Amino acid sequence: MSTNDNIKSSRLYSEDLAPVSQSKRSWNTWNYAALWISMSLCIPTYMLASSLIDGGMNWWQAILTIFIGNTVVLIPMILNGHAGAKYGIPFPVFARASFGVRGANIPAVLRAIVACGWFGIQTWIGGYALFQLLKLWFPALETLPAIFPDSWGLQTGPAITFILFWLLNMYIVYLGVDSIKKLLVFKAFFLPVAALALLFWAISASEGGLGTILAQPSKFASNADFWSFFFPGLTGMVGFWATLSLNIPDFTRYAVSQRAQVLGQTIALPSSMTLFAFIGVVVTSATAIIFGTTIWDPLVLAGKFESKILVSIAMIAVAISTLATNIAANIVSPANDFANLAPSKINFKIGGYITGIIGILIFPWKLIADPNGYIFTWLIAYSGLLGPVGGIMIADYFFIRSKELNLTHLYKENGEYTFTKGFNSAAIIALILGILPNIPGFLTRTHVLDENAVWPWVSQLYNYAWFVGFFVSLNVYWFLMKSKINLKSKTLNIKH
Repeated sequence: MSTNDNIKSSRLYSEDLAPVSQSKRSWNTWNYAALWISMSLCIPTYMLASSLIDGGMNWWQAILTIFIGNTVVLIPMILNGHAGAKYGIPFPVFARASFGVRGANIPAVLRAIVACGWFGIQTWIGGYALFQLLKLWFPALETLPAIFPDSWGLQTGPAITFILFWLLNMYIVYLGVDSIKKLLVFKAFFLPVAALALLFWAISASEGGLGTILAQPSKFASNADFWSFFFPGLTGMVGFWATLSLNIPDFTRYAVSQRAQVLGQTIALPSSMTLFAFIGVVVTSATAIIFGTTIWDPLVLAGKFESKILVSIAMIAVAISTLATNIAANIVSPANDFANLAPSKINFKIGGYITGIIGILIFPWKLIADPNGYIFTWLIAYSGLLGPVGGIMIADYFFIRSKELNLTHLYKENGEYTFTKGFNSAAIIALILGILPNIPGFLTRTHVLDENAVWPWVSQLYNYAWFVGFFVSLNVYWFLMKSKINLKSKTLNIKH
């Protein structure tokens, strides 16, 4: 009798969460390389690079920051991917080993909320592409009277196209995700071609070509100014893939071997992110020469082209590719996470609708309105939530369990990973203590708390949010679990 046969009767089991058998694991090195190349080629990656330029870096400083950040996040990506490749289990099941069979919902929901945020951002990007397209043919769309409070920072025209694009996303959820496959193929062909075309335009339109673009100096007055921007910028780069560094088992569970997932990710993640980011850096630097001002948003830049046909084609293509990315990357995972909370009441579609509503409520247009909001508010803030989760999972799997899991018990309500009523208190305490140091800095950054209300060094910890959370939670969890194990051993010795 197979492991799957033993656990199918459990309420913690479903076909989606079941271990993938060895015979069904077919992803090789190049499949993982292709996965990362595809995921890296998106508008937010471009904006990630250009936001560093707009923040004051020159081209090589921005590229180096992105390369270092993606090399750092590659480490937890590979480590968390190990369990998926060895046991064929997805992220929510892997999290049961450290958080407990019920406590695993905590990291799953944290990841889901972040995915909702990314859904909102991508939906805003797609909606704004529609706005840029429609205003060419219907100029009155740009001058519609304001209907939202000034504090919302939302113009009526972009709001209309945002809602239209949001409704389109929800319609795809209603139809089912299979309807998006052809759009993903379109994206894989279109975005590389569009990126190269934009790079060619930047070089040819700039007086002096590439040399002049790359000669643009950084805007920092001193080394201290540079470092004060570099470290939070680096944290933002790590935070960009902090979600995937947790749920990478969802992909590595299909690996033919550990070597395939390790080598594929190592080859493609830092290189593809850095290459696409380089295009963003060059084009953004070129805008300062061509237009006299730095334009970090590619959709705003495209809107400055004179040809209506060219802009229309570009905006339609961006909207379609964004729709494909959004459904595949930002709907499927959170929808399943929400459904996992109450399987009898929340199906995939309802989970998708919940994701869509939360995606609006985060006000995504404000998050990406400027580089500071994109890096300091969004990327760093959620990295401070997910870094601790990664630290706990890695400490548990490698240091406490030495990469050995009881696969059957991961699906048992009363087993090795039940702990106390399904929750591992050590993981919850470690998670809270990992998040706490970053809260004062977040509150001062968002002006909820006055900067003088806390010690400066405490608020500065926020600049290193992912790193602080990761290492604090890792060490606290390791200490608490070791203490539990030692106490249990002593108790058993006394009984004997």
